[in-house]
Amino acid sequence: MNPAVPPPPGSTPGPIAFQGRPGAYSDLACRTAYPGRATMGCETFADAIKAVHDGAADLAMLACENSLAGRVPDIHSLLPESGLHIVGEHFQRVEHCLLGVPGTAIGDVRRLHTHSVAMAQVRRLIDELALEPVIEFDTAGAAELVAGWGRKQDAAIASSLAAELNGLVILRRNVEDAAHNTTRFYVTAREPLSPPPGQSGTMTTILFRVRNVPAALYKALGGFATNGVNMTRIESYMLDGFFSSTQFLLEVDGHPEDTGLARAIDELQFFSTALKILGSYTRSSFRG
Repeated sequence: MNPAVPPPPGSTPGPIAFQGRPGAYSDLACRTAYPGRATMGCETFADAIKAVHDGAADLAMLACENSLAGRVPDIHSLLPESGLHIVGEHFQRVEHCLLGVPGTAIGDVRRLHTHSVAMAQVRRLIDELALEPVIEFDTAGAAELVAGWGRKQDAAIASSLAAELNGLVILRRNVEDAAHNTTRFYVTAREPLSPPPGQSGTMTTILFRVRNVPAALYKALGGFATNGVNMTRIESYMLDGFFSSTQFLLEVDGHPEDTGLARAIDELQFFSTALKILGSYTRSSFRG
């Protein structure tokens, strides 16, 4: 994670907004990246973005992709039009815990409550304990429900933070099927906060649409190769549900004012009908 985004001089850092209930993995990501900073749970990604726009929060921690589930479609559609800027990235390891009310033994559990994505990631546990899976609206919400019911037969899959916030006990840690389950987050703010040009470890996120002509994408991306710019991610997806309208999200090493990347962006611009830089920020140390 890059250093925490500093507040304006003389002010106190405001909350970090996230989508989900208190104790969600997004909440855990906020607390891990910015220890001691207040967090603000929001019902939707749009609400988290609005909280930053309205000044209720200084930053928003927005999940953008998961190593198992892939990209988060809401962010691809909301962030470009949000007016917010990517100022950092954070990788949060997803460590699912089996949570129950105090006094529960694993053998007491009959029903397992969690979000559908999390449920698909704990199939071995469900088979081992012969549990009845019950889908809930999110992981932290499942923990809240189990705490409210107070029944030993009901358990939740959620984070250790959700256990702490809801007074539940951890019956078993790291019950996920895949040990590499990790979610990547964009840290977003009202104003850009990019590192200076030439600083090592900078990366840039770009959104673009190429012209509908033969080899347009090939030519648009050629400038990155000829100028020695490393691409770390490129992804295409339909725009507004039209098969003929494809948008690309591109992430590269460097700052837009670095000579090589500036030339590559100029070439990309020439072959594109639209281009937007969503942010330049320091690469997370998680990338190694």
